Amino acid sequence: MAAKKKAERDLIGPFSFKPYHPQKDEEYMNQDQEAHFRSILERWKKDLMEEVDRTVHHMQDEAASFPDPNDRATQESEFSLELRTRDRERKLIKKIDDTIELIDSHEYGYCEACGVEIGIRRLEARPTATLCIDCKTLDEIREKQMS
Repeated sequence: MAAKKKAERDLIGPFSFKPYHPQKDEEYMNQDQEAHFRSILERWKKDLMEEVDRTVHHMQDEAASFPDPNDRATQESEFSLELRTRDRERKLIKKIDDTIELIDSHEYGYCEACGVEIGIRRLEARPTATLCIDCKTLDEIREKQMS
């Protein structure tokens, strides 16, 4: 029972995976680490695709022509919200695919702005991250100043 609870504690984040524990003197973004992140990304993409399928079926099943204009407007509003959410997820799926391509080319895990290691824990928190925390912070400061 205690082993099961420890295993459950080791599962973190929305992706339910075991955190990667690098060995001492282990090379950054070796094959094991790349495989770890590939599995996280593929599982995340699979979950998003399943959600898209559920939405399509839900909209097909729930589509009705209500005689009351208020009921019709409520349904259209709900569908609109679902479609906006799915559009955001579609963009995320594209970003996941791009990230998997980075893994394939062995360029994953390095900041696209300065080239330093992004870090395993940051990548586990946001597997599609392309900037190290310092560059991301500067990017957000610039964005805030521009708005």
